This record gives sequence, structure tokens and C-alpha cells, in this order.
Amino acid sequence: MLPVNRTLGIVLAVLLVAAAGIAAYARLADVRENYAHGIVLAGVRAAVQLAAVSALIGWVVKHQAALLAFVLLMYAVASRTAGRRVTTNRTWRWAAVPVGAGALPVVAVLVLSGLVPIDGIALIPVAGILIGGGLTATVLGGRRALEELSGRAGEVEAAMAIGLSDRDARMEIARPAASGALIPGLDQTRTVGLVTLPGAFVGMLLGGASPVSAGAVQLFVLIALMAVQAVSVAVVLELVARGRITRPRHGEPPHRRSWAEVVRGRKA
Repeated sequence: MLPVNRTLGIVLAVLLVAAAGIAAYARLADVRENYAHGIVLAGVRAAVQLAAVSALIGWVVKHQAALLAFVLLMYAVASRTAGRRVTTNRTWRWAAVPVGAGALPVVAVLVLSGLVPIDGIALIPVAGILIGGGLTATVLGGRRALEELSGRAGEVEAAMAIGLSDRDARMEIARPAASGALIPGLDQTRTVGLVTLPGAFVGMLLGGASPVSAGAVQLFVLIALMAVQAVSVAVVLELVARGRITRPRHGEPPHRRSWAEVVRGRKA
């Protein structure tokens, strides 16, 4: 266990500054964000949010309504974060669908089956892991699909010209790119125990659980995450292919154009 003292604070500050400095030196950025700034902001936000959660968690787990509200808050924040990462226009709201479609049914099954009690602290970390997995898969799948469609708009138009529907033309181009969002989860599962010892496993061991129990819980988490991420990627890909999640054309107001209109050159 890490001691919570001044040394820990200094080390964390040094690591955060180092990460931001390297990102700044390497000019790590995209068209929407400077990642040096993003790293600093993310680190500060994480510290503030964890401090707030640490102060509230003891009360939340004692009240079932507050516990469920906290899970819904996690879902709402994940949906907004995923949506804003995928697109800058009003279609970001659709990101709530793949995040929820992947995570919420799995959480519901765990609660209804009795594997995770609806009262007590277990629900929050389990729901957080699964919702976080849905967030990551939605962001990676959505961004890769939209970027592929943007770079290969001519191929989409050609596919439409030979008779494919808008949805099928975009699906053929975007599917391979969006599917790559599953690679991090697959690699983590394939290498668990050989390359990494994930948090659930280590946390249970530190809490006094047997290695067998810790391994069983970690296996459950990894398989549940793969299910969540597969659903989230499939749903976000479908939404992109159907033009529900789009990106604005360069130089135009974010809410003016859809993918079908961009490809066909029509005004919204």
C-alpha cells in the first residue's frame, strides 16, 4: 500500500509534469486538443474528483438510492465524455447509446443474479469498470470509424454509385477501422498474468483474499469487459453507418451536415 504523505504528493506532481513536458516536447496533439495541456488538466481533475469521491463514498454506500444515483452519474459523465471525444457537433448525445448498451445490461445481470449486491460498496467499482470499458470502446470505435470515412469519402461515394445503400457503403469502409477498438481489451486479456497483473487482482490480494479468489474475480472482470466493449463497438459502428453520429465538415457549423450530405455534396 502507498503511504499517503508529502512524498507521494511530490512524486505524483513530478510524474504529471514529466508527462506533460514530454507531450509538449513531442508536440503531441490533434486538431482539437493539445495533449500537454490535457494531461495536466486530467491529472488535476482526477485529484479533485477522487478527493470528492473519497469523502462521499462512505455515505453513498449506506443509502441505496444514493448508490443507484451515483451509478447513473457515472453513466452520464461517461456518455458525455465519450460523445465529446467522438464528435464536436450535436450528435455527440448518441454516444450514450453504445456506452449504455454495453455496460448497463451486464451490470443489471450481475445485480439480478446476486453476484453483485445492490447495497454495499461492490456495485460502484464493478459498474465503474464496465462503464469505463464502454466509454473507451465507444471513443476508439467512433473516432476510428469517422476518421476512416473522412479519409475515404470517395470510396463511400463509389460504393453508393454501384448500388449500395448509404448505411452499407459506410459500414464497409468503417467496420475494419472501428473493430480495432477491441485490440487493447483483447491484448490485456491475452497477456494477463504474464505481462500485467490488473487492478482487481492486485487489490484483492492486498485486501487479504486468496490468489484463487483474486484470479476468479479478475477473470470475470476481463470477460465482462470484452462483452461490454464488443457491444459498444458494434453499436457505435452502426450509429456512424446510419449517420446518427457524424462530424461537421471543415469550416462549417458543427450541426449543419451529416455524412450522407457530405458525401453527396448537399446542403443540410
